[in-house]
Amino acid sequence: MTTRIDVFIDYVCPYCLLAEGAIEALRRERDVQVKLQPFELRPDPVPTLRPEENYLPSVWRSSVYPMARRLGVPISLPTISPQPRTEKAFLVLQLAEERGQAAPYSHAMFAAFFQQNRDIGRDEVIIDMATSVGLDRSEVEAALTSPERRVRHAEELRYAAETVGVTGVPSFLINGRLVSGVADLARLTAAVDRFAAAEVLR
Repeated sequence: MTTRIDVFIDYVCPYCLLAEGAIEALRRERDVQVKLQPFELRPDPVPTLRPEENYLPSVWRSSVYPMARRLGVPISLPTISPQPRTEKAFLVLQLAEERGQAAPYSHAMFAAFFQQNRDIGRDEVIIDMATSVGLDRSEVEAALTSPERRVRHAEELRYAAETVGVTGVPSFLINGRLVSGVADLARLTAAVDRFAAAEVLR
């Protein structure tokens, strides 16, 4: 039985990049259908973080860098200040999902920010990353300015926060049950097996 997993992400969250390996391994080891879902940590007008202030460097030293070293993932604290908003990047995620390219597109966005130090709030960077995974440039440009996609994005954010109860990312909705926080492969497979068994017993 296929298990549906909604993975809530934000492109400015390093832990979401670090979770990619576990998610891909889970795809190989279990019969799962993964859908990437948006969750803006700091939607407009909430101020975004600045890397020159104390909070981000402290978190990266104590948590992000040690985890990245354990996983073998190259990653650096971006210098873009203030950090970019991600609404536009998520508008193009809708298109990527429709074209079957959600995972490659999301990886490209994470790589642009955390490995290439690029401002993923800028249209030209989003277009560059989207076309690098095969999306059509004209469709990407249309997605960036689409009122319909913006309405849909707002609805998706409400769904995450109000219906699912997401408060941080990455978060995983597995057969309707929420697993929050950074999850390794063992934790994800255990959750899939446990929740799948519960569904069979219903």
